[in-house]
Amino acid sequence: MTNFSDLGLSASLLKVLPELNLNEPTKIQQQAIPILIQQKEKDFLGLAQTGTGKTAAFGLPLLDAIDPELKQTQALVLAPTRELGQQIAQQIQAFSKYLKGVRVQVVYGGASIVPQMKALKNTPHIIIATPGRLLDLINRRAVNLAGIRHVVFDEADEMLNMGFREDIDSILSFTEGQKSTWLFSATMAPEIKNIVKKYMHKPNEVKIDIGNVVNQNIEHKYFLAKAKDKIEILKRIIELEPDMRGIVFCRTKIDTQNVAQQLQAKGLPVDAIHGDLSQAQRDQVMKRFKNHSLKFLIATDVAARGIDVNDLTHVVHYAMPDDLEYYTHRSGRTGRAGKKGISLSLVTRTEQGKIRMIEKRLKLNFTPYELPEAQHVENMKLKEWATKIAEIKVTEKDITDHVGDIRGIFDALSKEEIIDKLMTYELNELGLNKGGSFAFESDSYDTRGEKGDRGNRRDRGDRGDRRDRGGNERTTSNSKYARFFINLGNYDGMDKKEIIEFVCEKSGVDKQTFGPVTIEDRRSYFEIEKEMGSTVTKSFEGMFLNDREIRVNLDNPSPRRDRGDRSDRRGGGGRRPSSNSGYGGNFKSKGKGGGHRRGGRR
Repeated sequence: MTNFSDLGLSASLLKVLPELNLNEPTKIQQQAIPILIQQKEKDFLGLAQTGTGKTAAFGLPLLDAIDPELKQTQALVLAPTRELGQQIAQQIQAFSKYLKGVRVQVVYGGASIVPQMKALKNTPHIIIATPGRLLDLINRRAVNLAGIRHVVFDEADEMLNMGFREDIDSILSFTEGQKSTWLFSATMAPEIKNIVKKYMHKPNEVKIDIGNVVNQNIEHKYFLAKAKDKIEILKRIIELEPDMRGIVFCRTKIDTQNVAQQLQAKGLPVDAIHGDLSQAQRDQVMKRFKNHSLKFLIATDVAARGIDVNDLTHVVHYAMPDDLEYYTHRSGRTGRAGKKGISLSLVTRTEQGKIRMIEKRLKLNFTPYELPEAQHVENMKLKEWATKIAEIKVTEKDITDHVGDIRGIFDALSKEEIIDKLMTYELNELGLNKGGSFAFESDSYDTRGEKGDRGNRRDRGDRGDRRDRGGNERTTSNSKYARFFINLGNYDGMDKKEIIEFVCEKSGVDKQTFGPVTIEDRRSYFEIEKEMGSTVTKSFEGMFLNDREIRVNLDNPSPRRDRGDRSDRRGGGGRRPSSNSGYGGNFKSKGKGGGHRRGGRR
C-alpha cells in the first residue's frame, strides 16, 4: 500500500495531512505527486474524474515548489467557477498550515472587485482565479503575472465547455518566460488536445482509467417515469426516507428553480443552487445544507462543481446527462469515506438507451428502484400526524378557560369515534378523501417498462418541440424570421423548448414569435420574427450564466462578411454579425490593440 510519505512530500506537508483525514493517497495522487515534485519544471497532463482528489494531486506539489522568501506571484491556478475556485483555495490554505509565509489569494466574479484588488497588493505567492475576473484584474493592472513559474488548469474541459478558450489564450499571453503548465481534466476532448499542442511541450501524462474510478460503494438504480410524474416521484422518495440527503441534478438553471419551488410548495426541505445566486445567498444555502436543515440541493452540473460534502446518501439524476463523464461526476458525490450510496436515475422511455450505454461502458448493473405503494405513503403520513399529536405537551393553565365547552362537545363520543373523526379530518386536509391519493399515472407500469401506455407518443423525449408554440409544424424558415446564434446547447442541458423559454424569460418576447430551433453540442440557432430581433440582442448584453458570458448574435451567413472575423470561440463556433447588420451595434469585440471588454458577473 502506497502512503503519502512515499511520494516525496516535505515534512511540513506530511504533518498536516492526518489532521485533514488524508491518510491514503488516491490513484491520481499516487501517480501525479512524485512526477510534479521531481520534474516540477516540466509540463504535466492529468486525466481523472471529479472527486478523485485532483486538488491535492497538484496542490501539494505546488506548495512544495513555492519559495516564500521570493516576493512575487509564482503560481496561478485557473478554475471554471467561483465555487470550485473557493474550494481549491480553502484546501491549499489548509495544506499550507505548517509552511511559514506562503500567501494564497482567490479572486472570482460575483463579488466586489475592490477588496480583491486590495488583497492582491500583498503579492500572494499563489493566485486561484476564474478566467473572467482575472482578466478584469489584469486590465486594471492589479496583478502582475510576469514572475509566474507554474500555471495550473483545473477542470480544464469544463472551462472550455463554458466558453473560456479566448480568455485562456489572453491570460497565458501575460505569463512571460519559463513556466510549467499543469493541466487537469476529466476528458481528453479535442479542445484539450489543442491546448496541449499550443501551450505544452512533451508533457508528462497520467491517466486514471474511467472504469477504475467508479465507486464500488454506490448502488445504481433507475425508475421509469413519465416526465410529468417526476416531481411526485421525487416527493414520495424524499418523504419516505427520513435519513436521506443528497443532490438532485437538473439540466438547466431554470429546471433547478422549478423543481425546488415545486418541492418547497409540498413542504419539503430543499433549495436550489445555481449561477445566478449571489455569493451570500449560496453561502446561506450551503450552511443550511451542511447543518442538515436541508435534505436536498437541486443543482446543475456546473453549479455543483464547488460542492464538497462527504455524507451524501443519494444522488438523483432528475434529468440524465448526455455525457458519460457527467454521470460519473454526479454519482461520485455519494458513497464516500467508505459509506454506501445510491445513484438514482429518473428516466423516460426514450432515455432507457442511456442506462444501457452506461451499464456497458462503465460495467455497472442498474436495478429497478421499487417505489413505495401509495397506501404506504398515506399510512406513514397519518402515523407522523398521530405521533405529533401524542407528543404535544399540555399545560393545564393554558386550556382551563376552554376545556369545559370542548369536552362537552366530545362527551357523547367514544374514544374510537373521536380518533376516527380526527383521522377523517386529517385525510381531508391531505386531500386523500373523495378519491384523492398519492398514486400517479406512472404507477400504471413497472420500472422495466413491461407494460403501460405504449401508445402515448407524447412521452418520447419532447419530440413535440418540432412544432411551434401554436402546434404547427415548422421545417423551413422564410423572410419573416431572422436567425440568431446563442452559445448554449446540448452540453448545457438545453433542448428546443428550454432555449425558447430561456430567451423568452430574459427578453420578454412572446413564444409565438419563434420559428425553427436547432440544437448543437455547444451552440444553438433559433429563428424569431425580425421585429423582435433588436429586443433579443439588447436583453443579453452583459449577461452571464454560471460565470460564462451569454452571446446572442444575428447569424448572418453572407459570404461578403469580413473573413478576418473569426468564429465566436467563447460560444464554441457562432458567427458574429457583420458591421452593417441591424443588430451588430449591440456587441463589442476585441480590437487589435485593445483589451477585452469586461462587465457583468464572472
